[in-house]
Amino acid sequence: MSVNASDHSLSIWYSEVFSVEEKMGKAKGGSIFIKLVSAAGTGFFYVKRKNPRKITEKLEFRKYDPRVNRHVLFTEAKMK
Repeated sequence: MSVNASDHSLSIWYSEVFSVEEKMGKAKGGSIFIKLVSAAGTGFFYVKRKNPRKITEKLEFRKYDPRVNRHVLFTEAKMK
């Protein structure tokens, strides 16, 4: 198998053009995981993703708590 000079220069050009990913690096993920803790004090919680750059205030949801068999307020707490 013979290799021409043009084939070699083409492969060098190709590797330089498409190796941008190695030089740039990946973007950081914007979202974090948060814990939604029940206000009923049962210790039950949900886990949700949140983008802190878009949503700056603390999240509050009315969701179902199976330990008290009703919908209660769940507030945001940090994951440990």
